[in-house]
Amino acid sequence: MANEKNLRPGSMQSKSEARANGKKGGIASGQARRRKKTLSELAKMIADNPAPDNTRAKLAKMGISDEDANNNAVVVASIYAKAIKGNMQAVDKWEQLVAVSKSDESEYELPARVLGKAFVDINRQIKPNIEYVFEGGRGGLKSSFVAFKIVELIKNNPQMHACITRQVAGTLKDSVYANMKWAINELGLMEEFECKVSPLEIKYIKTGQTIYFRGLDDETKLKSIKPEFGYIGILWKEEKDQMKGDAQERSVNQSVLRGGDESYDFSSYNPPKSKSNWVNRIKLIPNPKRVIHHSSYLEAPAEWLGQKFIDDAAHLKEINPEAYEHEYLGVPNGDGGNVFEYLEIRDITDEEISRMDRIFAGVDYGWYPDAFCYLRTYYDSAREKIYLIDELYVNKWSNSKTADWIKKKGYDDYTMICDSAEPKSVNDFRDAGLPARGAIKGPGSIEYGFKFLQTKTLVIDPKRTPNAYKEITEYEYDRDKEGNVISGYPDGNDHAISALRYAYEPLFNRRGYSA
Repeated sequence: MANEKNLRPGSMQSKSEARANGKKGGIASGQARRRKKTLSELAKMIADNPAPDNTRAKLAKMGISDEDANNNAVVVASIYAKAIKGNMQAVDKWEQLVAVSKSDESEYELPARVLGKAFVDINRQIKPNIEYVFEGGRGGLKSSFVAFKIVELIKNNPQMHACITRQVAGTLKDSVYANMKWAINELGLMEEFECKVSPLEIKYIKTGQTIYFRGLDDETKLKSIKPEFGYIGILWKEEKDQMKGDAQERSVNQSVLRGGDESYDFSSYNPPKSKSNWVNRIKLIPNPKRVIHHSSYLEAPAEWLGQKFIDDAAHLKEINPEAYEHEYLGVPNGDGGNVFEYLEIRDITDEEISRMDRIFAGVDYGWYPDAFCYLRTYYDSAREKIYLIDELYVNKWSNSKTADWIKKKGYDDYTMICDSAEPKSVNDFRDAGLPARGAIKGPGSIEYGFKFLQTKTLVIDPKRTPNAYKEITEYEYDRDKEGNVISGYPDGNDHAISALRYAYEPLFNRRGYSA
């Protein structure tokens, strides 16, 4: 007879008894699941084995290729043979097999219930070989959406694996890994996936596809990922703003997305406060292969966020509107100590350049590690705009070589204002037939030049002048230990900026800009 003590209702058991019995049940349940899994694996092995030799000819007559002639095919053929003879059980089984086959052909789609309002349209638009950047404030559902989308892509692309990254490996388990488990559970698909902690990965049981998790504090671990089949075609860079910059991002992309014709590139982050942060700058660069999607908690269902979240947002909005705008709406509203505030980052067309009738050019000499920079620009005095239209930014080029480049480009049409600290180099340019002269330096000349440039809108095309773009957008005032801006212009990584100052020396000297 069963132990009556263990048959008592839970309400009559002590806490220690309940824990003990629960543990026993959990162990037994786990053993049962493992037995089922083992039996299932054995059955799959047998099903995938080649069919016996005496059945292969019959299978061939039914149109089954030698490659597909396994034990599964034998079973299906047997069901078919019985069904056409009128065996109703076999007919029912055959109809079930055909129905499953048809359902397998249709793609899995995310249910509407898991999509916030802000993601309904973008969900329909996502296609391979496009970079999708999801940014916004707290509660904008960015990470939730990407997690859902990865599940969908895994189910619909049997050769694709996924890799999810964060800058620090130690944060993976409690963030993106937990988020993926939540998304799978929310979709009601937990039985279809196996979640492992050591190593940290999630496997789609049906196909063996794997979702890998990697920290970027050791990028070499990315190259060590080698799926047993297929390729990594899905990459999600969570908290992209924590990465070291666009160079690291390119390295990650090249290390992960290899081997397939189609891939999906996702990134998500809350925009940093400083407008000059690299992730805030990079989205300003036109890129037909990049889609930027912004969302905030205002577009999320209130019941998903909870009343406390909404109350906290409302309170911050009341006491600190600027902080609310940044944290909850995802607006980068800090100046970050930028030296140049007025920037217009966009394409400059050939047609625009053809209409530019007064060119200003400047040269900052350098060899190595300092760069030589020639910068060609146009000044629209009516609109107070300076257009940066071309550059030469090199190391270890002789004066004759740089002069040849300038002449071949046809840039010997306007005077070049050069760094007067190298009179020999200026003379070399003149001897080469270039209209070059040294800049007129004097007390306060650096300050005069900067103040002139700071009052103008700088129109920059990153494709035409990539180095000038990088220097100008990253050029910030130095700060003290308390984070306060230090007056004066920082020295270093300013070769294009110096060339720009020299180019406009005739204007700011004539106009009497004072320090």
